[in-house]
Amino acid sequence: MSLLLFQIAVVVLVTLTCASLARRLGQSRVIGEIVAGILLGPSVLGRVSPALSHRLFPPSSLVAMEELSTVGLVLFLFLVGLELDDREIRRQRFTALAASGTSIAVPFLAAVLLAHALRTRFAPHGVGSVPFVLFLGISMSITAFPVLARILEERQLMNTPLGATAILCAAVDDVVAWLLLAIALTLVDLSGAPSKLALHFALLGAYLVFMLGVVRPLATRVALRRNHPELGIGLLGLAVAFAFASAAATNWAGVHPLFGAFIAGICFPRIEPWQQAIRLRLDMITSVLLLPLFFALTGLRTRLDLLNDSTMWLWAGAVLLGAIGGKVGGAVFAARWSGQNWKAALALGALLNTRGLVELVVLNIAYNVGAFSPTLFTMLVVMALVTTMCTTPMLDLLKVRGTETEEPA
Repeated sequence: MSLLLFQIAVVVLVTLTCASLARRLGQSRVIGEIVAGILLGPSVLGRVSPALSHRLFPPSSLVAMEELSTVGLVLFLFLVGLELDDREIRRQRFTALAASGTSIAVPFLAAVLLAHALRTRFAPHGVGSVPFVLFLGISMSITAFPVLARILEERQLMNTPLGATAILCAAVDDVVAWLLLAIALTLVDLSGAPSKLALHFALLGAYLVFMLGVVRPLATRVALRRNHPELGIGLLGLAVAFAFASAAATNWAGVHPLFGAFIAGICFPRIEPWQQAIRLRLDMITSVLLLPLFFALTGLRTRLDLLNDSTMWLWAGAVLLGAIGGKVGGAVFAARWSGQNWKAALALGALLNTRGLVELVVLNIAYNVGAFSPTLFTMLVVMALVTTMCTTPMLDLLKVRGTETEEPA
């Protein structure tokens, strides 16, 4: 227990320091948090002081850290689902579907083109081609909804046409990505009997129908009948219990528990005072205490030393080029097609190119189920870091702030 407590203290302090430095440099906090994890891992601390690294993070101690980080991720994905406004998606479904469709399809196509070569060289033995393509496609096409929302708020873009379009696209991207991830996780055990796979798909379908068709409307109806809009400690406890119960249900059905937490957030009643109260109370403890453990675990799995020659870095560059070119190119094409000027189109592409924490969640899931090798995992972590770092400089270069990008071509 003493070691775990000391690990938590070290991780939180390093993460807070790096996040603060990132903010001073004009970057999002998540950049510093990712870097903090890498600093604590074998790429930096393990090379500078292998003995200290082994004493501080012995392999036998990581189980407890992983369990605590999973608790944090369940709460985080619940908050991500809570942020999604599907009413706005339905209201502007043409724009959302067009822009998000291309910003998913183009990088996913880039992943398909790279998949065979990457699987031949870097995939663990036994992983099937279909789940590998799905995991790689999701990794290259996902957008970090929470990081994007924070960037829009910081730059006063949330209430502009550009901000509204970006949020809608990111929302649709998240829903599609997590559905694809659920399918990939169901398919990853291709050694199982077809009846087992069919059972997993049936359970997943039944779960979605029950949650979206029964639980969500029922919860909304019950919530609207309450006379007091405040969220007390009892309702907060019910919300947290609901998130973990949904996560447990999907885990039992053979899908990752984080998918259940995400769906629980989507199904939670859209009552603004409740949403604000949950965000305020859960986000603080999750961001300060639990998520830094996840960043540390990601850093411990990131092996920059494996990219030890020009060939490796060329492959990492190919992955990065496919991710940026596909995401930005797809978004720019859709924005120009819908009548936006070049500045607004490029700004939309820059915003949707943000991957951040959600990308790391997907990468760790793929790594844990054996879809990605340590080398490919490291390449994709580098991609997540670089693409997220590019967002703020690209917006600065385009001089995007406030209502400057509202005028169409």
